[in-house]
Amino acid sequence: MSLKTRLNAIESRVDELVALCNEYKRHNTSLRTRESQLNEERSNLLRKNDMARTKVEGMITRLKSLEQDS
Repeated sequence: MSLKTRLNAIESRVDELVALCNEYKRHNTSLRTRESQLNEERSNLLRKNDMARTKVEGMITRLKSLEQDS
């Protein structure tokens, strides 16, 4: 193999690696965005869950109070 052939092969491989690196960067950015969205959704669901729990506990307390009054 001549030096020029080897250099061309190395250059080609470097180009492939750069393209792969760019693809991974795009994918990583996409994953980070999705993670952020999922974390936000999780926070909203936890908040709604807490609100629902509070309402249900209040209903149970009122029902117990009504039951004791009967």
